[in-house]
Amino acid sequence: MRKAAAGKKAASAPAKKAAPSKKAPAAKKAPAKKSPARKPAPLKKAPAPRKQLVAPKKATASVPAAPAKTVAAHPRGESRTALVRRARRINRELAEVYPYAHPELDFDNPFQLVVATVLSAQTTDLRVNQTTPALFAKYPTPEELAAANPEEVEEILRPTGFFRAKTKSVIGLSKALVEQFGGEVPGRLEDLVKLPGVGRKTAFVVLGNAFGRPGITVDTHFQRLVRRWKWTDETDPDKIEAAVGALFPKSDWTDLSHHVIWHGRRICHARKPACGACPIAPLCPAYGEGETDPEKATKLLKYEKAGQPGQRLKPPQAYLDAGGRAAPPLGAG
Repeated sequence: MRKAAAGKKAASAPAKKAAPSKKAPAAKKAPAKKSPARKPAPLKKAPAPRKQLVAPKKATASVPAAPAKTVAAHPRGESRTALVRRARRINRELAEVYPYAHPELDFDNPFQLVVATVLSAQTTDLRVNQTTPALFAKYPTPEELAAANPEEVEEILRPTGFFRAKTKSVIGLSKALVEQFGGEVPGRLEDLVKLPGVGRKTAFVVLGNAFGRPGITVDTHFQRLVRRWKWTDETDPDKIEAAVGALFPKSDWTDLSHHVIWHGRRICHARKPACGACPIAPLCPAYGEGETDPEKATKLLKYEKAGQPGQRLKPPQAYLDAGGRAAPPLGAG
């Protein structure tokens, strides 16, 4: 019986040891929970590379040559949305640089503006502004200019170049105003382009600045800059007007024209752009085509950016308040 009892105790002993075997699975589960917890450790170090990506962007502002690298990827593969954003940002930047931008032809009424704009072809606004005071003093109205002696008008307009063709245009448009519009400049595009010597560019100058109706003025400066900025690859002025107009709300068109044209005359020149002095260099795909050294680029600036007179004899007060200087009259030293 004792042996049997001992046997029973021996048999029951393993049953007590079996208890730890039930806890064994719990021990296996514990490492399973810890092992994923250790893997995220490298993820906490992930922000380090992000800091390295941001650093070069900050560096571009202080390194003159950096914008070329910054903008290299803009034109090719740029989405339509990205193009619109970049174009509008450029316009906002230029609005801060030229808050006083205005038409650079002197005029007191729509008639003077349409005549001055026709005369500005193939010459500077400055030369036109120096010439028109004598013209309007002698022929202040469409009726008087329509009846003028062509030879006398030619003599006045001689400094603007192509004076015979321009004389024919301004006398012709004056006659058209008298005969077709009662001596008043029309405020519609379809009527303006019917006048001799008046195309879409001239019409939009008049509409935007004499009537407050938005329009894009596609002159030589505007054409050059929008292609440099890769806003469009078009070369035809009408197609450029349509392509650029689609990037901006209509209400921005007139001021946009002023901003772009002013930038083309003062900084982004045709032959040697002053890239090193350009406020929109980081946004320009053509950065590096001109002088990138800041000191040398500064010497290329024109008009008020270089401390020189502007193109108007009678500029707006806002321009004078901003440090601009009126142009000298014709013949002045």
